Amino acid sequence: MSASGDPRKFLVVVDNTPECRVALRFAARRAQHTGGRVSLFCAAQPVDFQQWKGVEEIMMDEAHQDAEALVYDAAKTINELTGITPELVIEHGEARDVLLDLIRRDRDISILVLASATSKEGPGPLVSLFSTRVQAIPVTIVPGNLDDEAVDELA
Repeated sequence: MSASGDPRKFLVVVDNTPECRVALRFAARRAQHTGGRVSLFCAAQPVDFQQWKGVEEIMMDEAHQDAEALVYDAAKTINELTGITPELVIEHGEARDVLLDLIRRDRDISILVLASATSKEGPGPLVSLFSTRVQAIPVTIVPGNLDDEAVDELA
C-alpha cells in the first residue's frame, strides 16, 4: 500500500531507449500481480533557443508533443498487456530534476522501476543516479536485455 492507503504505484520513466520497454513490462506485470497501479513519467526536454520567442514556443510545443506520443504509446502497451489504465505525467525540464521533484510531490509513488542500459557506456544516467546518490524511494532495476518471457517470470 502507498502512503495514502491506496494500492502501490509503480513509476516508470518513459523515453526512447530500448530498455524502457523492459521497465514498462515489468512494472505492468508487477502491478497486475499485486493489485497495484502504474504511473508513466516523461520529461519534455527544455529547449535552449532564445533568439526568437515564437520559435522557442514552437520548439517547446514539439517537445511536449513528442513526450505525449511516448507516454500514450506506453499507456496503450500497458493497457493491452494488463488492462490497467496508467496515470500519465509529463513534466517540462531536465529528466533528472523533474523526476526528483515528482517523487517528492507524489507520496503515493511506492517504487521507481528502471531498466539498465545494455551498452558499454554504463547502466544509464538515472540508474546510476538512483543506485548511488539519491535514496528517495525504493528502486527496482531490471536488466535491460531481458525478453518478454523472462520479464513475466520475474514480475
